[in-house]
Amino acid sequence: MLELHHLSKSYPGGKPLIKDLNWRFKAGELVAIMGDSGVGKSTLLNLIAGLEPPDADLEEHPIRINGVAMSALDDDAATRLRRASMGFIFQAFHVLPHLTLLQNIALPLLLNGLPQQRSQEMLEAVGLIGRGHDFPHQLSGGEMQRVAIARALVHRPALVLADEPTGNLDPDTAHAILALLRREIKASNACAIMVTHSQAAAAMADRTLTLDKNGLHLKTTVNPIAQTID
Repeated sequence: MLELHHLSKSYPGGKPLIKDLNWRFKAGELVAIMGDSGVGKSTLLNLIAGLEPPDADLEEHPIRINGVAMSALDDDAATRLRRASMGFIFQAFHVLPHLTLLQNIALPLLLNGLPQQRSQEMLEAVGLIGRGHDFPHQLSGGEMQRVAIARALVHRPALVLADEPTGNLDPDTAHAILALLRREIKASNACAIMVTHSQAAAAMADRTLTLDKNGLHLKTTVNPIAQTID
């Protein structure tokens, strides 16, 4: 589904941040990526999404999504691919302040020309029933995070990229939201990559990888907690 081939990214000036990453992520799985702060976990998500350019010295096309080389796409084609096939959960939420919660969630459906009904279903799925006409300024940080998660999943993307998706949630809500993420991924045969510092969040993934200066390493092959959810 997602393939990384000799993926590298350097700081301005040439100091390497991510060096020669190789990995294949499969459809139908939720993968957690852990690692120390500053090792490049969020940068890795940005590279996969095409929001930052990779270094081009090792591999001409280091990122392929369903066989499509991201670096071979022009800006318009990359934007269309992101809009139709990806869902993003950012640490900063990026919830649009001038739209209601329901409008925020429905935005990917609108941009992709899809029916709007599922936005209400996702609003209820993240525990915000009856809040559809509220605006972001009326929400807590945890509630905004849930809106961002609903928006990322509403159009059933093939690839979900989640940066600390439970960082503002209490343990019970975090568990419920990650269970929802797993169900959506399994139902759509999609792939989700979750960057997290939380051991509890990582335990709900199918596999856990560690990112360090030497690359990506398999930490856990199968998480037993995850198996009990499906």
